[in-house]
Amino acid sequence: FCSGLQESQKQGRYRCLDCCIKCLGGIPYPSLIATILLYAGVALFCGCGHEALSGTVTILQNYFEVVRSPVDALDVFTMIDIIKYVIYGIASAFFVYGILLMVEGFFTSGAIKDLYGDFKITTCGRCVSAWFIMLTYIFMLAWLGVTAFTSIPVFIYFNIWNICQNSTFLEGATLCLDPRQYGVVPIAEAKTVCTGSEKFFNMCESNELDMTFHLFICALAGAGAAVIAMIHYLMVLSANWAYVKDACRMQKYEDIKSKEEQELHDIHSTRSKERLNAYT
Repeated sequence: FCSGLQESQKQGRYRCLDCCIKCLGGIPYPSLIATILLYAGVALFCGCGHEALSGTVTILQNYFEVVRSPVDALDVFTMIDIIKYVIYGIASAFFVYGILLMVEGFFTSGAIKDLYGDFKITTCGRCVSAWFIMLTYIFMLAWLGVTAFTSIPVFIYFNIWNICQNSTFLEGATLCLDPRQYGVVPIAEAKTVCTGSEKFFNMCESNELDMTFHLFICALAGAGAAVIAMIHYLMVLSANWAYVKDACRMQKYEDIKSKEEQELHDIHSTRSKERLNAYT
């Protein structure tokens, strides 16, 4: 009795192990890697970008004395608030899009056929795969634009940070930071901060400048990671599309083959009945 119980336990372990292996084999790992990379890039871009924009507001108010417009006008602070809302939308939209692409990877993976048996490739499935390819390509171009746009504040803060680092070597020279050069404030308002002034020294010694600069760098890295994830998704979706296309052709071949075999079987059965009737 004990030996039989041990044998049944071993068989149960083997069955559980086989089930785990099949489940792990059914995971579309390329889509999983692309999804993780997409989530990491979007989280890095949205989180660091949001905090970097908040740091920019602090720097403009404390050191450049830029005041928020009392009327409902499109000033730099309003634009920063709009960009923050856009960041919220990007985070939620790509969270849902990553789930959709992961589900699409599951249903177009060849391992599903091994797990659940044969399945039918419909016209709707092919259209969905083609739609995801087109949409992912558009999102890749959009993230390229976001990456290029994010590099602008990185370049601006690099110049400011570089002036702060080299201010001790510029004795006798006066360099000024004017936000009017970047369209932050109107031309009529002079909000310059020059080297040697107390505001310039306090800004260079503050944590806001260094933190905001590095946060924008992290946001740029997150946007680049999102671009890489979109390219990875395009490769995965193209491979899945090729698989679906081949599966569709194989399905048509199997349908034609089964139909011909059925016709041959009907002809053979009809002839057998005719011979049997003639014999009787």
